[in-house]
Amino acid sequence: MTGVSPERGTDDSVVGMPDVDLTRNVADLVAAAAATGPGRTALIDATTGRSLTWADVDADVDRHAARLAEAGMRPGDRVVVRMPTGIEYCLAVFGVLRAGGMLVPLNTDLPAAAVVDLLADCQASVFVGEPVDGAEVTTVLAVDGDDTTVGHPNGMQAAAPTTGGEDIAVLCYTSGTSGRPRGVLLSHRALLANVAQCAALRPAPVTATDRVLLSIPLSHVYGLGPGLLQIAAAGATAVLLPKFGVEDALTAIETHRVTTVVGVPPMYSALLTASDERLRTALATLRLCTSGAAPLPPEVLAGVTRVTGLPVFEGYGLTETAPVLTSTLATGYAKPGSVGRPLPGIGLRIVDSDGDPLPEADPDDPDDGLGDETGGTGLVAVSGPNLFSGYWPDGVHGPDEHGWFRTGDIGYLDDDGDLHLVDRANDLIIVNGFNVYPHEVEHVLDQLAGVAEAAAVGMPDERTGETVKAVVIAAPGAELTEQQVIEHCATLLAKFKVPTSVAFVESLPHSPTGKLARAFLRLNS
Repeated sequence: MTGVSPERGTDDSVVGMPDVDLTRNVADLVAAAAATGPGRTALIDATTGRSLTWADVDADVDRHAARLAEAGMRPGDRVVVRMPTGIEYCLAVFGVLRAGGMLVPLNTDLPAAAVVDLLADCQASVFVGEPVDGAEVTTVLAVDGDDTTVGHPNGMQAAAPTTGGEDIAVLCYTSGTSGRPRGVLLSHRALLANVAQCAALRPAPVTATDRVLLSIPLSHVYGLGPGLLQIAAAGATAVLLPKFGVEDALTAIETHRVTTVVGVPPMYSALLTASDERLRTALATLRLCTSGAAPLPPEVLAGVTRVTGLPVFEGYGLTETAPVLTSTLATGYAKPGSVGRPLPGIGLRIVDSDGDPLPEADPDDPDDGLGDETGGTGLVAVSGPNLFSGYWPDGVHGPDEHGWFRTGDIGYLDDDGDLHLVDRANDLIIVNGFNVYPHEVEHVLDQLAGVAEAAAVGMPDERTGETVKAVVIAAPGAELTEQQVIEHCATLLAKFKVPTSVAFVESLPHSPTGKLARAFLRLNS
């Protein structure tokens, strides 16, 4: 099986795709939540206990939009928002969108020099948050907890949104784990489509009665889309934690009776360091745990299920797909190593380097099995209304003329039609013409006693084109040698996959959501 594509109706509509108005403005989600449940709690600051209802949020978003217009922002202007996860961040995000601006979310952990570079790249006219030395923007708007009183400045009322549909809502920079960050153009249509696609899953990721813990950065598309936007669409409650910490998270879940956690693998790994008794008590109100942004180790999935009785449903997506493409929620079961099946309205197929679908693997041919790099493994290509509009500034390299986009990820579909990811195409190592997937080497390295974490990268080699280099963090007290690592790999890997050199380091670079940044290792090796 090499492709899963949605069935199309006679009007070219996608069967299974929820019937939603994709011409709207994303900020209309807030207005709808305020109309259906004005008194329902919308946002809770887990640190201070401060909260706002959806009616409060809607009025405050109006005030923010009016404030931006008063500051000279015009529809389509880039507006950078750089603040910690919290109530003020949420209000600023929806205020920019309602005012017709192009939101540029930046992580607070970015160093000042990187922020200055990105501001110059996107040509932002307004910056919301703490000023950054060297930043050249027309207007800087500071936002704090005392500046969010419901109402409008000077009695001004924000105008109804003039943007929506194909207009760009968010210019979101990739994490740069496989190279220099790129600006991804996400339209209102793409974001609204993915919100509807996620909402169509069963069990639903978020319902109106849910209280959802958000401690992942809202500047990341995963925190923004499946997190904040999904909560607004359902009229649910967001419990906002500026930075994840095990005890802080457990206290927030217990205090605010959280029912749903939108998480990433490092969060779940960290939670498992608490005692079983503490976890069972604090997590007693949970009904659903989801994970994304990086592969979820099977042992972490098993650990959470053992303690809570709940599976962790894993999803897969990209900034370019707004972001969710597949989920084990689409299958109804968590399968270790799999990221599930496509959401409603999303087409997915496995293709070769030219974009042509791979031939069906023959299950009766042992040399043509699924997962073999000459059989069912190839590039993951996708289609759907949630796809981006190309890269900043010119909208280049978006979906092709048929609506398909090659993700840059390598994977295969198993006999059940569930997707398994192998690696990033940019991380592929080619030794004497043979493909080496770093993830496979890293899996073997992780099995060696004394290895706390490891990465595998390709290095230039005059004889073989490339060679494998292992970068290893030794566990405390472990005394590993380069020869021990190489000999261990040689017992479990084909000769061309065995590392020829090993570097021992104290830390490995990761994205804000925990994804290993191999590009930085290659650049600095």
